[in-house]
Amino acid sequence: MIATQKEAENIAGTLSKPGKMPCHATSIPASKCKTGAKLVNVPGSVCFNCYALDGHYRFSNVQNALQKRLDGINHPMWIDAMVTLIRSTKNDYFRWFDSGDLQSLSHLEKIVAVCENTPEVKHWLPTREYVLVAQYRKLHGNFPSNLTVRLSTHMIDKPAIKFRPIPGLSTLPTSTVVTTSDYTCKSPDQGNKCVDCRDCWNSDISNIAYRYH
Repeated sequence: MIATQKEAENIAGTLSKPGKMPCHATSIPASKCKTGAKLVNVPGSVCFNCYALDGHYRFSNVQNALQKRLDGINHPMWIDAMVTLIRSTKNDYFRWFDSGDLQSLSHLEKIVAVCENTPEVKHWLPTREYVLVAQYRKLHGNFPSNLTVRLSTHMIDKPAIKFRPIPGLSTLPTSTVVTTSDYTCKSPDQGNKCVDCRDCWNSDISNIAYRYH
């Protein structure tokens, strides 16, 4: 068992606190994204001008923190460490990946274990790793009710990704990015902050359109 927050941070790294978010998050290097590493070279893709590869993300202290979180995933106590850290925030919400994405099926399975061990918290996991999500659902079925896995569309101004329905499994929500006024994310109209909006965590909202910036 992990006794202290400090012990948990030594394993999994510190949590991030994006200014826009109403809660803490965790992030890993965007350069380690599987799909994103390909899309970053594709004009018109959401990843082409990736915010997490520029600005303050390039500072050495930020890079070191991102790498520590990435390295910690393989620690045998990572699940317990993340449970401890998330509970230490005393917040009802948590975001996975304000930078980076799923690394493997095992990584996703560990995240699900964290969610199952924090049933009092609503988790949001945006991802472009469709294959890993499909592999998980084929093996394990639906995600826990407190985890919203939202599939992110790769290209700007394109329709949301559609999967063939799987009998017995729920339909996963999606997100898109638009350059038009058809965005549904509320943050552009409230100082680029979530404020009291929690739509991203709500799996009943089938798609959220973010304004391109």
